[in-house]
Amino acid sequence: MRSTLAPRVSVAIVGGGPVGLTLAALLQRQGVDCAVLEADEGYCTGSRAICMSRRSQEILSWVGAHAPLVAKGLGWVGGRSHFRQSEVLHFQMPSETTQRFAPMVNIQQFYVEEYAHQAMSDVKALHWGHRVENVEPVEDGVVLKVRHGETLHQLHANWLIACDGGRSTVREQLGLQLEGTQYEGRYVIVDIRQKTRRPVERLAWFDPPSNPGSTILMHRQPDDVWRIDYQIRDDEDPVEAVKPENVLPRVQSHLQMIGEIEPWEPLWISIYNAKCLTLPSYRHGRVFFAGDAAHLVPIFGVRGLNSGLDDAGNLAWKLARVIAGTSPEALLDSYSVERVHATRENIAYGAKSTEFMAPPDFAFRLMREAALRLAMDDPQVRGLINPRQSAAIRYVGSHLNGPDTPGWASEEAAPGAPAPEALLSGPQGAWHLSSMFGKGFVALVFGGQRPDLPIDVVGVELSPDTDVAGQAWRRYGLGSPTDQALILIRPDGYVMGRWRGLDPTALKQTLLTTGVCA
Repeated sequence: MRSTLAPRVSVAIVGGGPVGLTLAALLQRQGVDCAVLEADEGYCTGSRAICMSRRSQEILSWVGAHAPLVAKGLGWVGGRSHFRQSEVLHFQMPSETTQRFAPMVNIQQFYVEEYAHQAMSDVKALHWGHRVENVEPVEDGVVLKVRHGETLHQLHANWLIACDGGRSTVREQLGLQLEGTQYEGRYVIVDIRQKTRRPVERLAWFDPPSNPGSTILMHRQPDDVWRIDYQIRDDEDPVEAVKPENVLPRVQSHLQMIGEIEPWEPLWISIYNAKCLTLPSYRHGRVFFAGDAAHLVPIFGVRGLNSGLDDAGNLAWKLARVIAGTSPEALLDSYSVERVHATRENIAYGAKSTEFMAPPDFAFRLMREAALRLAMDDPQVRGLINPRQSAAIRYVGSHLNGPDTPGWASEEAAPGAPAPEALLSGPQGAWHLSSMFGKGFVALVFGGQRPDLPIDVVGVELSPDTDVAGQAWRRYGLGSPTDQALILIRPDGYVMGRWRGLDPTALKQTLLTTGVCA
């Protein structure tokens, strides 16, 4: 098929995975012309990244991709860990019936790619079978050499976003290196189709009788699919380890041990080892890095794709404002500052989880076994084996954070924190505060009528009549339902500043002094 790639575009996105497609949908929603270049001819195969956090569901809701994801996915709130055949942990993530999204949803990555693609206002902006071969930064952008079939195209982009994965061509072309730690322990990943009546939860076994010495993880997915991850020995050949004749008996042994006796069939087999790697900066002139092209974090705690979608949510509004001329170009530096900080937090948590799930040496294995043995009888020890699931990271120290005066009743909504959710009431019935995020700046107005706000800030008036459950005033740190306050929320759903009273002067000044407004 002949390429429809234009010779010039405002934003080129290299990589048509979930991060790249979500970025394209977010940018198009704000009127930015973009092209997505994907080397493959279709969506990915295999389950790959399967656990979508509440924060990721919220980001996808900004482009309308959440509805099919929630309808198809399997929501869950907790999980169980076993030492041999004994349960040693039953954990629950923070959850309540009034929340808009489940703490976690299991769904295969190819569905996320499809839903993000269909959410693009121009689905033809995704160009399948277009492989980037050369990247050359120039004064007013980046020139790309792109191969489609036998033809080599030249594309000039004013801005380039690399979302092309752990083996990023863009990163290689610019001579950039990831920094950090790569662990030796390897996990085989297997998708199988089998009917089950088990509840949807994260399941783990350490040293199970079915596979002595190994660690096994299981997640239910849509379409009667099990995702099974199991650790192989250090002396096993990874090439041999993924051959069906070596994989299927181990899977059968485990299914039999846990009483899953329905017929099953294998769908996909791969192998993985944990990495804690990041670029030191995600902005290089007019080139940005996001997702696995910027950082690689362990699967334990499901921070990979979820952190990549947070990259997309952070970058899209900033780049759109700069392109529109409503913010200075210097705003783009905050993307790297904030997201590198978030990655280092994710890596710290991921490293702890990896050292427990795949101990790097004898000492770690010894400590893990001791913790597991103690957890069988001592509830206080069980917190040590909690898998620490992904959560949105606070942007501590970001220059976009406005001043925060002391004395607030809660730090949950301090500047730099993800804005708390709240169930509210209105003329049309119940609605969630998070449904207002993702479009632009939002000012929450507590205890009075909205003041004169800057033209691109939407005011949301909150009172005891709308905040009927009392969630908003408590979570945003007010002392009572009738207190007056202004809370400024960024387009990516993060708190930018909060002020007592309804005088908007300090709010307007913060938009100027932080460099958000041109």
